[in-house]
Amino acid sequence: MKDLLVYLKRYKLQSILAPLFKLLEASFELLIPIIVASVVDKINEFNNSIYPAVVGVVEAARAECTRYVIFACLILVALGVVGLISAVCAQYFAAKAAVGFSKELRSDMFKKAQSLSYYEIDNLGTSALITRMTTDVNQVQTGVNMWLRLFMRSPFIVFGAMVMAFLISVTAGWVFAVTIAVLSAVVFGIMLITIPMYRKTQGKLDKVTAATRETLVGSRVVRAFCKEGEEIREFDKRNSALAKSQKFVGGISALMNPLTYAIINVGIIVLIHVGAGRVYDGALTQGQVIALYNYMSQILIELIKLANLIITVTKCFASADRVNEILKMQPALIHGTAAEGTAVAGAPFIKFDNVSMRYSGGGSDALNSISFTVNAGETVGIIGGTGSGKSTLVNLIPHFYDATEGEILIDGVNVNAVGDEALRAECGVVPQRAVLFKGTIRENIKWGNENATDEDINSAVELACAADVVNGKPDGLDGQVEQGGKNFSGGQRQRLTIARALVRKPRILILDDSASALDYATDAQLRKNLRSLDYNPTVFLVSQRTSSVRYADKILVLDGGNLVGCGTHDELLENCEVYREIHLSQYSGGEQPAKGADL
Repeated sequence: MKDLLVYLKRYKLQSILAPLFKLLEASFELLIPIIVASVVDKINEFNNSIYPAVVGVVEAARAECTRYVIFACLILVALGVVGLISAVCAQYFAAKAAVGFSKELRSDMFKKAQSLSYYEIDNLGTSALITRMTTDVNQVQTGVNMWLRLFMRSPFIVFGAMVMAFLISVTAGWVFAVTIAVLSAVVFGIMLITIPMYRKTQGKLDKVTAATRETLVGSRVVRAFCKEGEEIREFDKRNSALAKSQKFVGGISALMNPLTYAIINVGIIVLIHVGAGRVYDGALTQGQVIALYNYMSQILIELIKLANLIITVTKCFASADRVNEILKMQPALIHGTAAEGTAVAGAPFIKFDNVSMRYSGGGSDALNSISFTVNAGETVGIIGGTGSGKSTLVNLIPHFYDATEGEILIDGVNVNAVGDEALRAECGVVPQRAVLFKGTIRENIKWGNENATDEDINSAVELACAADVVNGKPDGLDGQVEQGGKNFSGGQRQRLTIARALVRKPRILILDDSASALDYATDAQLRKNLRSLDYNPTVFLVSQRTSSVRYADKILVLDGGNLVGCGTHDELLENCEVYREIHLSQYSGGEQPAKGADL
């Protein structure tokens, strides 16, 4: 938690004023039992002095007693009003500091999430990131708010009441000291026990969130296979485990209030017993005993507040650890030095040199000793079965992952040394899953080039065969895109994401199975448009169809992470069994596609 206190730096004034106003309120509260005790003693003094007494003397004493009581009551009212104002000010400053703290923290977490590599996001999971940026940050905000208001007030009143008790009676003061010591042992003991439990509970919340997200995202598939009942049972299982964990740790935390009440009540019984004896001996007045009782009651109230504070702060600490875990993450990608980033004249544009790649926690290599070269302006087709490593290979080019062994060179420079921002600025990437963002079509396409004009956008849309998608919207480029692009079909989303990549006019264009939802005619037209690009990019075309890659300058055939074939369509049909099997499986009897389909 201490690592996160830096986020209060901009709110130093509020962080100081909040507890100070609470201390002011607490100081006034400590004066109230003394004033009440003086009123009781004054009334007792008057009652004890009226017999036998002259009538005039009695009236004068009654008037004096009345004036004193009224004056004391006015002081109590004034203390109450000032205390209320102090409490409101403390709450205002604490809330301002806590909300500002969480805003800064959440902002930095979002920045950190954007800086993480695929490695960290894969290992952590999207749902865990969302939980930590929402539930955990809110929990920390609540803890900071309560901490600023109560972390000084409650101990101040507890120990202030003990000091006041010692000033009234040393014997009574020791009753307070023993009671507070026992209470502190109970409170801090429960806190130490529950902190790791709350941390485990938050971990189970991550699992519930992950399961919920997975089910909601795949809701259509769940319904298509009639798996609603199974998903409900699985969710209930995880939810029950979370509830059981919460009840268990909540039960331990709940012991704090009854134990506090029990200890305080025993302390009150001892205090009254000791006080009664001291009154009988004439060492204490009745008002002083009432004051001692009020101080013990104040301790009870404050310790209940402190117990709730500790429960909240315990959750806050557990959440703070989880938040801090994200903030301390460092991207795992390896980066070279600027001195290594000098292009080599005459080197192939792109070179894979004995590249192997294994995912974190993977049992085997996703790619194994891959070597090939690509010249500038060439089109490279990549084909293979599911899980053969096609997406892994193209994800290494923009340095989304590091190669486990070997190196990927661009103009003779290792991609690690190019600099991710500069490297990715030269790449147009269309991922396997077409993702659009809430906004307009224009805004989505301008992700590729924020300075693109409408002419540039329309040109990219035409090249991506997406003109009918744009024209089909009444507002054209200003047509609205819902979150995730759910108001577009799969093929429409794919074409818009291709347009987003093309508007950048990249040196390297990576199409990762990005035409899988397109019909053959549209796919063929798209490939024809790509071959006509005037800036002649180097294209990596991942596909399951041999018809999509057959006219590529070079085709890479992957099988189980191994490069089992490299050549043109005709060469591979003759020399590569894996490629021949894929091709023949798509055209029964070896039948070739019509020429018009492959223009």
